[in-house]
Amino acid sequence: MARFTLPRDIYHGKGCLEELKNLKGKKATVVVGGGSMKRQGFLDRVVNYLKEAGMEVDVFEGVEPDPSVETVMRGAEAMRKFEPDWIVAMGGGSPIDAAKAMWAFYEYPEVTFEALCIPFNFPELRQKAKFCAITSTSGTATEVTAFSVITDYQKGVKYPLADFNITPDVAIVDPDLVAALPVKQVAYTGMDALTHAIEAYVATLHCPYTDGLALLAIEMILDNLPASYNGNQEARAAMHDAQCLAGMAFSNALLGIVHSMAHKTGAAFSTGHIPHGCANAIYLPYVIKYNSKDPATMARFADIARKMGLPGASQQALVNSLCDKISEFNTKLNIPHTLKEFGIVEEEFKEKVAKISELAIGDACTGSNPRAIDAATMEKLFNCTYYGTEVDF
Repeated sequence: MARFTLPRDIYHGKGCLEELKNLKGKKATVVVGGGSMKRQGFLDRVVNYLKEAGMEVDVFEGVEPDPSVETVMRGAEAMRKFEPDWIVAMGGGSPIDAAKAMWAFYEYPEVTFEALCIPFNFPELRQKAKFCAITSTSGTATEVTAFSVITDYQKGVKYPLADFNITPDVAIVDPDLVAALPVKQVAYTGMDALTHAIEAYVATLHCPYTDGLALLAIEMILDNLPASYNGNQEARAAMHDAQCLAGMAFSNALLGIVHSMAHKTGAAFSTGHIPHGCANAIYLPYVIKYNSKDPATMARFADIARKMGLPGASQQALVNSLCDKISEFNTKLNIPHTLKEFGIVEEEFKEKVAKISELAIGDACTGSNPRAIDAATMEKLFNCTYYGTEVDF
């Protein structure tokens, strides 16, 4: 038996933010990030729409990138004082992820992060509040997923939370919110979405319900990401929908080692943070080549390439075409092709790669990768992504 879970309602298309006026409730806590939604006027619009719905509104601002345990606990405490029956999270992945965790601690103050980290071990939510997510980037798709990632900076631990309980009740996917997205974010979040769709199509839990979503997302991304990067607003709106489709797919099919590798290298090097979507874009072609050594997985990658109209007379040629297309996109989007090109210092990479490889093996996404991998092989794969060498194992 398998399960397929989505938000009850997904509102999409230009201007759908206004749908907030139709939420039924008495009080809403709005959770937002660092200020872009406020500067662009979207926070005021959200608050006013909720007031038009007859709600009293409290705003929790300042959720940082890679949200912390402390921020989650402050937000949960604010919710316990205000007692909202709607939690409305708006922004990129960070405010929505943080709000999902706040929700759990609001309803169950005694629960611990350690308990929540056990996959699909959440207590039953919606005892006090429902959840609405409004995405302002076109990549993470956390507005439709059962996942959240919270960081304990004191312990140096990332808590990956996974439970269908935290799939939002309502998702709002309004392209107005991404019209002014900086081009680097367009590039990185777009490649994150492409990675979601491709990994979901080959992940161990893929099924007919997820396959169609993944394939349509891949097609829409290949058709629209470069134009979106160059400022075409129709393409940007299409990307906003495509990333949501990819999110529906991976929330149910799960992901693979591209994400395991990105999770463990984002903050690993002294030269600075590797943005998540950028890391995914670098690793994706190498991981496709590694996973395609498994014949069944090669057939699925070839299926993607064939359905996208890429050239190739054999399965191997089709897989090569898919990798070439991803590399071509990285060039068009000014994304480096290797960790060395990104600027990671070679000596530091050599010093840390064994430990990073071990950590990547333990990542939650590794278990759903279609081909098994151990720490020594992961280290070889990381070396390929650093130097740009061929994956022949």
